[in-house]
Amino acid sequence: MSRTAAMALPRIESAGLDGWMVRLFERIDETNLGWIIALTRRCEAAFGEALVDLVPSYTTLLVVFDPLRLSPEEAYRCLQGLLGDLVPDEQSDAGDILELPTWYDPSVGPDLERVARYAGMSVEEVIACHADTAYRVFALGFAPGFAFMGLLDERLEVPRLDTPRQRVPVNSVAIAGRQTAAYPAVTPGGWNLLGRTSVRLFDRDREGFSLLAVGDRVRFVPVRREAFEAQGGDTTPMEAGR
Repeated sequence: MSRTAAMALPRIESAGLDGWMVRLFERIDETNLGWIIALTRRCEAAFGEALVDLVPSYTTLLVVFDPLRLSPEEAYRCLQGLLGDLVPDEQSDAGDILELPTWYDPSVGPDLERVARYAGMSVEEVIACHADTAYRVFALGFAPGFAFMGLLDERLEVPRLDTPRQRVPVNSVAIAGRQTAAYPAVTPGGWNLLGRTSVRLFDRDREGFSLLAVGDRVRFVPVRREAFEAQGGDTTPMEAGR
């Protein structure tokens, strides 16, 4: 795997007695994902029953192993071998695009109008811009089923809220920086809310629980209120000031 010497990547970093963090990149980029998926699959095959968990992210892969089956030194050498001839997964851009019907409206997306002012765009332009991209799922975290997706159009790059909300409704569609996401459960959150999707993102009765997985491609599809309600979407407006 070729990298410039100045970057000294990839790099294997300690993550405790039962884990190694493989740092493949320093910057977030959509092209990173093919490499991370390739390493994920190679680790699954190489570690076998000694593998406890794999946690991919924008630039890294956390490898958690069973120290009773594999020593940290053996795990380290295994990773070195896997990185030696790693090539990006050519199938990472293949597959269908998962569509999330979304009702964009200030009553459920209280930051929609403010984002439009910040971006110097109309609300309609913000909606069209957000819905125009097929986003990649780079990581799952924060809450079960919460998928960090990107990269958001630079025109919609807005900072997180100065003061996070104590309660963000389930299925709220949001943006922060150059990322977008939909909240799979009611949680605190500091992202900018644009609307709500009708799709259930986390279900304990579903295999794998989370609807989205790292590597998926996702598009938010604008729908009218009537269609949103017909799909089971919750139109309850957010409380003023929340």
